[in-house]
Amino acid sequence: MITIDGSHGEGGGQLVRLGCALSALTGRPLRLHGVRARRDPPGLAPQHLAAVQAVAQLCNAETEGLALRAQEFTFRPGPIQGGDYRFDVGTAGSITLVLQAVLPVALAAPAASTFHIIGGTDVKAAPSFDYFRQVFLPLLQRLGLDLRVTLLRRGYYPRGGGAAEVRVQSGRPAPLALETPGALQELAGIAHVANLPAHIVERMQHTAVQILAEYGRARIELQRLGHAEAIGAGGAIVLWARLANTLLGGSEVAQRGIPAERIAEHAAHALREELRAGVTLDIHAADQLLIYLALAGRPSHFTARAYTSHAQTTAWLIEQFLPVRVTAGPAVAGQRIAVTPC
Repeated sequence: MITIDGSHGEGGGQLVRLGCALSALTGRPLRLHGVRARRDPPGLAPQHLAAVQAVAQLCNAETEGLALRAQEFTFRPGPIQGGDYRFDVGTAGSITLVLQAVLPVALAAPAASTFHIIGGTDVKAAPSFDYFRQVFLPLLQRLGLDLRVTLLRRGYYPRGGGAAEVRVQSGRPAPLALETPGALQELAGIAHVANLPAHIVERMQHTAVQILAEYGRARIELQRLGHAEAIGAGGAIVLWARLANTLLGGSEVAQRGIPAERIAEHAAHALREELRAGVTLDIHAADQLLIYLALAGRPSHFTARAYTSHAQTTAWLIEQFLPVRVTAGPAVAGQRIAVTPC
């Protein structure tokens, strides 16, 4: 059994989600203690509990101590199985964070899997659904993975109720070697609001276009959604730059009391920083892709603006389970991050 201190590094939910995924992938039982010890409140929130339960379904795991707000539990995996699964977070807990846990596991199943997930599609402190769909998913497909996603309904804090369907064919990720981003080919995005005045999304679009003007005019699709397309009121903006060799993204979720212009500024400034840095992955993709590159079985490398503490925590956890080494060092642009089998 591998014992993991849940307060290590950033001490957040990624240790929970990724720890259970790695346990399932390696067949090694996991004991996790100090779960989210530095968060207020500590322990498993609904979205973390949903992610662990989802992985447990995929591998018929036996668990002990698994409950809402639990700060310690054990996870004993069985064989991974494909099939049709339905996961309901029960709150606005993030759908994309649940996917972070189950997708690597589903790739190792002997048959295809389909996930129908209910929860939050665009919530704070999690990848928005459009970032997952427009930036991260194409990067996974570049690794040779066959994943398809359908957004059925959006849902926001506090109620949730959003829904998505994801189809996953089993397969092993290919390695990735990204030296330079290449020439800019497209600057685009999606800004949406649901059950809110239309001028909010128009202001987000206008602000983002202005900030990114030095790279050309961004084509930002506007979506104004009603009760048929979304549960509750909310919104988000996701921007991306398609370059010859990669995709870079920036996003922000609308929040009550925060002007639309500031929401767009955050997303646009983030993308502009990635473009100015000349890197090959944005800081969020750099973190989220590590598990897939570790499973490739061959060396991979890319550049990122920074080797964040979140990425370092993820790398440390991966190294506890898999015979790989994650290293980082200065590059011409940002940090060169390498994932190398031992």
